[in-house]
Amino acid sequence: MKFVSVSQFAKERNLSERTVRHYCATGKIEGAFLTGKTWNIPGDFEFQKKKTNQKTNQNQLLHFLKEQKEMNLKGGIYHRTQIDLTYNSNRIEGSKLSHEQTRFIFETNTIGLTKETVNVDDIIETLNHFKCIDLIIDKANTKLTESIIKELHFLLKSGTSDSRKSWFNVGEYKKLPNEVGGNETVSPKEVTQKMKQLLVNYNKIEQKTINDIVEFHYNFEIIHPFQDGNGRVGRLIMFKECLANNIVPFIIDEELKFYYYRGLQEWNNAKEYLTETCLTAQDNYKLILQYFEIDF
Repeated sequence: MKFVSVSQFAKERNLSERTVRHYCATGKIEGAFLTGKTWNIPGDFEFQKKKTNQKTNQNQLLHFLKEQKEMNLKGGIYHRTQIDLTYNSNRIEGSKLSHEQTRFIFETNTIGLTKETVNVDDIIETLNHFKCIDLIIDKANTKLTESIIKELHFLLKSGTSDSRKSWFNVGEYKKLPNEVGGNETVSPKEVTQKMKQLLVNYNKIEQKTINDIVEFHYNFEIIHPFQDGNGRVGRLIMFKECLANNIVPFIIDEELKFYYYRGLQEWNNAKEYLTETCLTAQDNYKLILQYFEIDF
């Protein structure tokens, strides 16, 4: 039997090398064995394809998120995800609210005691982000479309000071050119066409992997379709699409912020920077799932 390396196996199946090594170590690739520190993988190994209804039924995380959302259950995975995802995604974009304040807002609809001045927009966008997470849970298995993406932006930015600006266009694509990290983005007149093409290409993929989702995220952020809120909408989309494809989702936290931005910046030179950052975040979320005894 012919054996191949991790790098060759990963390249042929559009997986990250980190993921392949993890599959080898956990026995998901039968017949793989170590020689020193090098994995030898059967060259003819193929993953068994799951039927759509099986994939949906096996998605325990989505089941619990939906169930606990309807129950308004406190202290479970839904509660933890709402607070962690909202706090970290807003924090990356400059929110000054602490994790404790975010928790207070979710649990009691109050900010809690604070000696510091609090930006009203930070509070509004925190409340709005909770609604966005509810939306991606409710529509997890719905095909990703422009209308869902625009709805996320509308929910996120409604009631903020930005929403009172005539040129801001809440829930619609940008009217004015913008930059991200000092880099040019797609011009307003090209956004609609670019977004349609991005979604067409993405939705052609029948069995999406985490690599497909991360690549979509990069292309979405390069288009930068909205005047503001692109990062948070983009990360919400990634979480939704992981749920839709029975992939363990992930939360980019403050410790990974630098690596996340580096990954976006260096995508064309080294795609693994962003992918590895997302896989590290995924490993962190797996620890949370293990605590709540949720299979993945």
